[in-house]
Amino acid sequence: MSEETKRDPQTHDTPTPGIQGGASGIARSLPAQKPKNFRGTFARLLRYIRPYSGILILTLLISVAGTLFTIFSPKILGQATTIFFNFVLDKLKGINAPMDFSRIAQILLLLAALYLISAGLSYLQSFIMVRVSQKIVFDMRNDIRSKISRLPLQYFDTHRYGDVLSRVANDMDTVGSTLQQSINQFIASIVLIVGVVVLMLTISPWLTLITMVTLPLTFVIIKKVAKRSQKIFARQQHEIGILNSHVEEMFGGHVIVKSFGNEKKAVGRFRDINERLYEVGWRSQIMAGLVMPLIGFLSNIGYVLICVVGTIFVVTGRITIGNVQAFIQYSRQFTQPILQTANIANTIQAAIASAERVFELLDEAEESPDDPGALAEFKPRGGVRLEHISFSYRKDTPLITDLSLDVKPGQTAAIVGPTGAGKTTLVNLLMRFYEIGGGKITIDGMDIRDIQRGTVRGIFGMVLQDTWLFKGTIRENIAYGREDATEDQIISAAMMAYADHFIRTLPDGYDTMLNEDVSNISQGQKQLLTIARAFIANPAILILDEATSNVDTRTELLIQKAMKELMKGRTSFVIAHRLSTIRDADLIIVMNTGDVVETGTHEELLKMGGFYKSLYDSQFSTEDAVAAGA
Repeated sequence: MSEETKRDPQTHDTPTPGIQGGASGIARSLPAQKPKNFRGTFARLLRYIRPYSGILILTLLISVAGTLFTIFSPKILGQATTIFFNFVLDKLKGINAPMDFSRIAQILLLLAALYLISAGLSYLQSFIMVRVSQKIVFDMRNDIRSKISRLPLQYFDTHRYGDVLSRVANDMDTVGSTLQQSINQFIASIVLIVGVVVLMLTISPWLTLITMVTLPLTFVIIKKVAKRSQKIFARQQHEIGILNSHVEEMFGGHVIVKSFGNEKKAVGRFRDINERLYEVGWRSQIMAGLVMPLIGFLSNIGYVLICVVGTIFVVTGRITIGNVQAFIQYSRQFTQPILQTANIANTIQAAIASAERVFELLDEAEESPDDPGALAEFKPRGGVRLEHISFSYRKDTPLITDLSLDVKPGQTAAIVGPTGAGKTTLVNLLMRFYEIGGGKITIDGMDIRDIQRGTVRGIFGMVLQDTWLFKGTIRENIAYGREDATEDQIISAAMMAYADHFIRTLPDGYDTMLNEDVSNISQGQKQLLTIARAFIANPAILILDEATSNVDTRTELLIQKAMKELMKGRTSFVIAHRLSTIRDADLIIVMNTGDVVETGTHEELLKMGGFYKSLYDSQFSTEDAVAAGA
């Protein structure tokens, strides 16, 4: 990222579908993060869903059918109960009527068929929804991948990588899981509520009224407890974040902690955070645990009333005992889909918020497209010229006002200056990571704006101080610089980078697998591999950041030797931190506050007695003082 850019990351928290508590009810019922524009985001999400609308409608119909089969089962089972009850009642009255076993067998077979069909339909709709939801997420992720490749470097300079990853991974997972589970469950719950109410009314309006009386009280309890517990859950999540951050810091810097003898301090800090988390944790779980017992208490009151009134109705002959049994089952089913609907609505809201964050990424300003006539192929000799360049990261804060340079093919140009002088900015402009505000940059006389960006960036090879290697074999990391690299070319590049020897000493040689953080090879070995990668790419122009920090003397000499080999016959821009390493450069470009203040060879600049000489003298006087102290 640009050293001159003041980072002002836009902090975005990952949306949470609902704070997870111990007892299921309250935690999932808490409000999720709300989208800023629910309707607009939902309409945009529908564009991704629309290509699969036919199969989704079929899935919803399957879900509705499965739910209806489930709804009718208690009433059919009640018929069997009524037959048994009437048989027993006849026996008590002395009536010797036979048991209608054929009718009972028919009912049981019908129930078995209904349950089997319902289970099959449930599996079928789940299977279809998994496929469809994953296809929708697949389409969205493809759009994100394509979008990221078109975003300018400025976006990554001003946004945290963790935020981008959160949108690509966490937010997309939230959208996918909601599409996969919640939509069908929401429809099924609505159908179940309506169906249960209709069937309860057909059995007994009075018993239905008793069931409905407890419903408002249930919502009042949820609202009251949720209002009190929301702050506690928010505080719990805050303390968990602090604890995670502390643990990550202590594990990441455990060597420093031990070196300075701060183990007790670190443990004490952990204990304080853990105690606060314990305190808020048990409070939150108590609050979460209140809901279900209270709802269960109300449900049991309603259950008792239904049993009492239902018994009276049976005795008076108003309804059959089988219908009372069915009604009791319906009353048990009634509360569950209502709570489930509230939870699903909360989850859908969180999914829309996640989708909104994804769409915000998709709406970010892109790099301006290449001109239609821009060259796709260009093989330069390496002459680079900058003519009266101006540039600023922010319109009101100019950084480069009038910068001109002329680097001949094959020359080594060193760029020096204090932090914030504009060294990295100059490299970003050369590679078209940022577009200049005025002036012109040419390569062999060709304006780089008349060359496609990908082609311009393919002209340059980079070896930076911060190495980048990925999880894979050493062979794959070297070949990353060239898609069609052969085995001979990979080995030749490693030999020219003086990396072949250490690679062959590894147990698996070129097949050695680098781990995720590339900690199984040294820092110097990483640099040699990046140089080998640059060799195999065979670029016309090199950009080199001094890559010898934090390595031993022998490895430093190898890196310097490899870099000299790499620079032979190529135009090279060297970002120099230690001025002693660029004495032999053909051209030294001295920058300060975004402008070139001096140019020349090492000897010429020292004779000038200007800014370069003051940098050189201050650096070497500091080194001499350190050496004397040692």
